[in-house]
Amino acid sequence: MTTNDENAGLNGDRPIDVAVVEQAERLLGLTFTEDERTLMLPQVEAQRRMYTQLRTVFLPNAVPPATHLGPGHLAVGDHGAAASCVGAPEGAATAGSTAADHAARRQDEDLPFLDVATLGKLLRAGEVSSLDLTQMYLERLRQYDPDLHCVVTLTEELALAQAGRADAELRAGYDRGPLHGIPWGAKDLLAVRGYPTTWGAAPYRGQTFDSDATVVQRLEQAGAVLLAKLSLGELAWGDEWFGGKTRSPWDLEQGSSGSSAGSAAATSAGLVGFSIGSETWGSIVSPSTRCGVTGLRPTAGRVSRHGAMTLSWSMDKLGPICRSVEDCALVLAAIHGADERDPTSLTRPFPWPCEVDLARLRIGFVESYFAADYEQVANDRETLRVLQELGAELAPIHLPDYPIEALGCILDVEAAASFDELTRSGRDDELVRQGQESWPNTFRAARLVPAVEYLQAQRVRTLLIAAMSELMQGIDLYLAPSVHGNNLLLTNLTGHPAVVLPNGFTPAGMPTTITLTGRLFDEARLLACARQVQEATGHHLRRPPLAAQAAAGAATAAGALAAAP
Repeated sequence: MTTNDENAGLNGDRPIDVAVVEQAERLLGLTFTEDERTLMLPQVEAQRRMYTQLRTVFLPNAVPPATHLGPGHLAVGDHGAAASCVGAPEGAATAGSTAADHAARRQDEDLPFLDVATLGKLLRAGEVSSLDLTQMYLERLRQYDPDLHCVVTLTEELALAQAGRADAELRAGYDRGPLHGIPWGAKDLLAVRGYPTTWGAAPYRGQTFDSDATVVQRLEQAGAVLLAKLSLGELAWGDEWFGGKTRSPWDLEQGSSGSSAGSAAATSAGLVGFSIGSETWGSIVSPSTRCGVTGLRPTAGRVSRHGAMTLSWSMDKLGPICRSVEDCALVLAAIHGADERDPTSLTRPFPWPCEVDLARLRIGFVESYFAADYEQVANDRETLRVLQELGAELAPIHLPDYPIEALGCILDVEAAASFDELTRSGRDDELVRQGQESWPNTFRAARLVPAVEYLQAQRVRTLLIAAMSELMQGIDLYLAPSVHGNNLLLTNLTGHPAVVLPNGFTPAGMPTTITLTGRLFDEARLLACARQVQEATGHHLRRPPLAAQAAAGAATAAGALAAAP
């Protein structure tokens, strides 16, 4: 990477104080309170440091800004060939993530935790109905939501109608595919006609839309049954929303992380068959890690975002959160493809079922990360060992050397623009989180980012995309820690697909995950590789001790009540 330090900073040593922010407001035509100015100061100082970091990157005049990812990013992006996958043999099972005979596990307590492919077999064999599954999951949602705080709105009337239709169609021999009759949950940033879409934020609690999001429409066409709108951290940050903090089923003292908090918690706890989440900077990967489930962040542009809340036009993505890699593939097959209402979306082949020979793949791993000391490094190294045992060739790699964290200002600026009216109206005061690390403060501080600096960051992003394209030419996919290091932000900026899967537990019993990142639009090969790892380890089959925790909490509460005077 070539650098140029000549313009590293302009008066960058002068302190920024409240008076400076107040003067900047005059240029913006806005007025903040004294407390708001004081809260902004650390972020404004951090932004200035980011500008200095970005100015160390030499930008030739011809480098354009990467203002959106979609069909255009193929010009400098990598994309995998569909021919890399070999279809499964005729009649082969698609439930690869649960190799054990499902009939032996069909006890009442097992049914909520079965994967989509196995539930589909039971539905087609007539051993269970969609209405049975829907009523079971609705009961569990009511039973465990007081502990998890993962439900914003139950869509019970819609669910019962969709389940009844699915049963009638299956009895008549009309099969819509693997998701037909399977109950699911939607992150509450997806519009569903006739129900509130709150975005997890108090200012939007009564908000409704007169049409469904494209993902919701496509899942209905696939025969899936929508049970609930699930929680997200307000405006897609964190796990705290106007209804409380969404909890991890593995430890009710911990939040489920965010922002797809409810989607991950409900899937992990066996309250839905699968769910849909979204990711801008870790919102599928992080809660999937905290809740011990499998998540897929598809290539940017693979899935239409029409009808979903916009946080960042150039970084938002929608994807499935499931109990297995196989389930993620089945859901992606139903929701991907171009949509004229989302001009960044497009159709690329997704050949599934897919089988790959690991011995013929070149799989990278970020060497510096695996050599570091972080909480779950032993589990991550064990995943490398499993891949080697399965015959894969592992190659140490190094990620492109750019100031990745500084590029986070792209998200801040786009989010501030998305919620411009919220800031100007003062209704950002209605949000639950009002601290230093919260949207209201970030929105205000982002207004002070000069347009030139935002576009310079997007131009550095263009170079990053090109560098990742070159890296991916030499490997088929690579492994990295899910949340340690800057791979998470880097790949969200470049639009690469990633699958996150459970790979063990901490000494305290919390799940850990690892992330596999693939070439653009090469989800089939990526998922086929991840599925083999998952089948070889079985970590995804372990269930959270939610019932025991809930019972213990109820007993404690009852004891406290009895002891009260």
